[in-house]
Amino acid sequence: MPIRHSLVTRLLVTSVLIVVAAIVATAWLATRTATRAISQEQGRSLAENTSVYDLLVSYAASHPDWSDVRPVIERRAAELDRRITLTTEDRTVIADTSSGPSLRTARPAAVVDPLNLDLGLTGGTDRIDRRAVGPFRLTQAERAELRALADKKLSCVRASGFDARIEEQPNGRSEVVLNTPDPSGMVQACGAESRETTTRSEAETLRSLGRMAARCLDLDENRQHLEVLPDFSAYVVAVVDGERTSRPVPEDALRADVGVAVSARINGCVEKSRRTLLQPYVAPAVLLFITAPDAGTDQTTFTLSGENTARIVTVTGAVLVATIMVTVLVGRRLVRPLRALTDAVDRQSPAPVSAPDEIGRLARALNDSIQRRDRAEAQRRAMVSDVAHELRTPLTNIRSWLEAAQDDLAPTDAQLLGLLHEEAVLLQHILDDLTDLAAADAGTLRIHPEPTYVRDVLTQVVDSHRGTAQAAGIELSMQIRDDPVLPADAVRLRQIVGNLVSNAIRYTPSGGSVTVGAHDTTITVRDTGVGIAAENLSKIFDRFWRADESRNRATGGSGLGLAITQHLVEAHGGTLTVQSVPGDGSLFTVRLPRGVAGGSTPAG
Repeated sequence: MPIRHSLVTRLLVTSVLIVVAAIVATAWLATRTATRAISQEQGRSLAENTSVYDLLVSYAASHPDWSDVRPVIERRAAELDRRITLTTEDRTVIADTSSGPSLRTARPAAVVDPLNLDLGLTGGTDRIDRRAVGPFRLTQAERAELRALADKKLSCVRASGFDARIEEQPNGRSEVVLNTPDPSGMVQACGAESRETTTRSEAETLRSLGRMAARCLDLDENRQHLEVLPDFSAYVVAVVDGERTSRPVPEDALRADVGVAVSARINGCVEKSRRTLLQPYVAPAVLLFITAPDAGTDQTTFTLSGENTARIVTVTGAVLVATIMVTVLVGRRLVRPLRALTDAVDRQSPAPVSAPDEIGRLARALNDSIQRRDRAEAQRRAMVSDVAHELRTPLTNIRSWLEAAQDDLAPTDAQLLGLLHEEAVLLQHILDDLTDLAAADAGTLRIHPEPTYVRDVLTQVVDSHRGTAQAAGIELSMQIRDDPVLPADAVRLRQIVGNLVSNAIRYTPSGGSVTVGAHDTTITVRDTGVGIAAENLSKIFDRFWRADESRNRATGGSGLGLAITQHLVEAHGGTLTVQSVPGDGSLFTVRLPRGVAGGSTPAG
């Protein structure tokens, strides 16, 4: 009887269909119910976080420190049934409403800083909280004066047929706000805007703000002056014969001095200067944690309703009963190996080969497929990482030289063209060998040794990295005794030393030095950088290893440079060692043999 007509096959197919349909139905029901509950809880948590954040920003804007904040957060914590904790950026606790687990590894809900608001929580566009007024606060007399002007304007606006109200700003200013639109501009006849009226107490502060912003803009104080209004909008006016005028400087004329988009640059400098003036009047930035009372991390919890719970239980129970009856009574022995295969696929692990039958052949084919996929994925990741690391250095050097030539910092002469050509040749050489590097562990990478003048190679490396070192404020020098000649692949030797120099520059702070030296068969690269901890010295040549796991590639590389360098040194028959003292710098030493076998030498 054909297999497709057997009762066992029909029962097995029916069982599978029941399982699939039940799983889909249960997943859909559970997903919808859980998603709705989670969305509601997350919305409530976001609203709570926003309210606490706004409360603390308001406090910080009106207090120079956090010494009196504890009663404020205790009241809010009691209302929300939450634990509210404030810490410094280094996680030192400033105030905590209740005891609980340490928050050193927890993610803060927000950074409370009235001078640098979290726009995701505020929903606005201003980075500085309007309640942080500091030296811009008006006196009582000035408040009364501006209130009288606002009352007068309000009467005029209402007499013109418009609905309006008076809003008092945090600094004490009274503003007339229209409740109905005025497309024709009739309200302008009722008087000037309040923002154009500067009080005596504000005048000196705004002048100081204008001077600070003008220095930020690099304005010529003999020709131009920055005028800042009470609402912190600003424009540049001309200075004639030492006296300010009311004539704004045209934007085209201003670009010659500022050099960038005018309005964005002015607003940025005014905001920066305003932060400087407000800093002494507001509390310093702190980390805000809002957690469950007995938990160390922010938790989102939800509770299913009785109706939803009953629906899930009913559907799940029916599925289990049907599946158990069909599978256990009829297809248990057939389903068991298939379940084993399914579990193996879910775990991404080798499947057990139980018998030399069709299922056993399927398990072997599945295992082979997983192994091939893992190998291909590992090779792909290694290749992408190698490409990113190996191409970064020559491309950066070429870009630095071209930018230096564009800025007239380096002459466009034969030497520059020669350096660019050498880097391009090195780049092409790296691209040609990337395929071989992917199989480096198999020993397929080959080098081409020939008598090489070490001084010439090191000079090229130092010259190619000098621009990068100068930009970082690092002194790059070379100390070579005699003129050693070694049998080596010149391009690979340059790649070895270039990787070490690039690595040394990356981890040397401004004001430090990197020295490339050579004597006899030894090449050294010494730096005065941060150094390497003793427990990490044995790991630095491992692929993908990084001393600082939080470092990104822009600042720390991909973690392949030293591994590739060690491989290239070993391909020459040499050794690569390192000595380092944290805080004093590192010394990398390359020792090459006096002779390497002629012809192409395989790596490994």
